[in-house]
Amino acid sequence: MAFSYFLPRNGYFSTPISPFSIRGIGRDLNKFIALETGASLYRMSGLNIIDASFESKKPMTGPAFTIFVPAEIVFQFKGRKAEFDIKGGGFAFYSFAQKLNYGNIDRAVKEWKGWEVANTNLDYPNKIGFGYHAGVELSFTVTRQWGFSLEANYLMGSSKIPLSGSLVGADASGALYRETVDEPNAKVDFTGFEFSIGINLTGR
Repeated sequence: MAFSYFLPRNGYFSTPISPFSIRGIGRDLNKFIALETGASLYRMSGLNIIDASFESKKPMTGPAFTIFVPAEIVFQFKGRKAEFDIKGGGFAFYSFAQKLNYGNIDRAVKEWKGWEVANTNLDYPNKIGFGYHAGVELSFTVTRQWGFSLEANYLMGSSKIPLSGSLVGADASGALYRETVDEPNAKVDFTGFEFSIGINLTGR
């Protein structure tokens, strides 16, 4: 069981939904190499949108509940009371009840268009996302039954979120504009650092 925290690029710090984070499930291929997976449920406070015509340094989606599932190869360096692992692989994620942060989107559109006021009304499908990651883990054995671990990963991933709809705005002269929005290449950015504190039950 683990408590995992995610610090996304241009997003808000996101926290786990405990106890729904189980990591390190897998099989040793030999003394030094293992395959592992798991799952974490996050409450994503806010993730950004990339590859759209308008940009922001603040998140344009969220909040949402997000399930994160990694699959990784692990290189293990075991001692008597401690273990150091180097790991990397891919992951999938999916956000439930995804929302748009219209306040940050409207500010991004206003800057993009050079308007004084902007208001957007957007539709979007919710899609599964993929990416890859790499990191390290340090584990300590406290007793024969349990121990704890500290883990850090860097994640790089995205999910498609094609945006369509309309926007209305006005410039400094008071002229009104109404335009359609079509951003087929927009993506939710799932890039950032993940930190985990885990409890390891050996059952021995």
